[in-house]
Amino acid sequence: MSTVISGKAAILGLGIIGSRAFARLQEAGWEVTAWNRSAKGLPGEVATPEAAVSKATIISIYLKDASAVREVMTQIAPKLTAGQVVLNHATVDLETTQWLQELCHQRGCPFLDVPFTGSKTHSADGQLVYYVGGSPDLVNQVEPYLRVTSRALLPCGDVGSATIIKLATNLVSACTLQALAEGLAISVKNGVSAEAFVNAVSQNAHASALSGMKLPMMASGNFETHFSLANMRKDSRYALDLASRANVKTPAIEAVSQRMNDLCDAGLGELDYSAVAKPYLPES
Repeated sequence: MSTVISGKAAILGLGIIGSRAFARLQEAGWEVTAWNRSAKGLPGEVATPEAAVSKATIISIYLKDASAVREVMTQIAPKLTAGQVVLNHATVDLETTQWLQELCHQRGCPFLDVPFTGSKTHSADGQLVYYVGGSPDLVNQVEPYLRVTSRALLPCGDVGSATIIKLATNLVSACTLQALAEGLAISVKNGVSAEAFVNAVSQNAHASALSGMKLPMMASGNFETHFSLANMRKDSRYALDLASRANVKTPAIEAVSQRMNDLCDAGLGELDYSAVAKPYLPES
């Protein structure tokens, strides 16, 4: 029987998801410290990542991208102590996940690859879904901790498998939203109401939780950020790297990645990734 890990936790990164995970854990009675590059002024926040992890049993990484993960983890590596469990929730490339695993191994720290799917609403409600790569025994030990912020843990295989699945599923989401944006634009610009198109999609075989959440936002021009366009562009680049490694041709995500890159360059990066529809709106 595995020993359940308990005690203090640390959150590195207080963005849209990390800040809400931090709040959930505090509400659940965990003793949590947190650090963010730009201070948020939250109770339990500390000035440096070293201070955040100094007494933590579990360290959760919710940083923005691979560059931030590598920078911060290199900085705190000398302060990590054997037995501290490191969980990476940030969406990064496979090479960075493997780098993290090796860094933690050198410090004697068990490591899990634990990216997630879910928006800021899911995070606030403790309804994230974690993809999990790594030791099943270690997963069992940290499950009570992860359950505070999630509704499900999906075992994927060894370390790295969860990263691959996260990137592959985000590829599908990015391409789906671009298709919805184009379908909406074609319909509206040929005289069909946005409401009629939204209703038709809801009754179509391709209807999904994603289309149900994002298409009404696109039709109304509401691009409040749940997951930013810049982050989805970043993830598309990581997916393209995976495709290149495996010699897989991916024309759809190549086109959508370039489209997202152009829109980010046009200043839309901090909007929700449903903003792929923004250029088709009348005011655009």
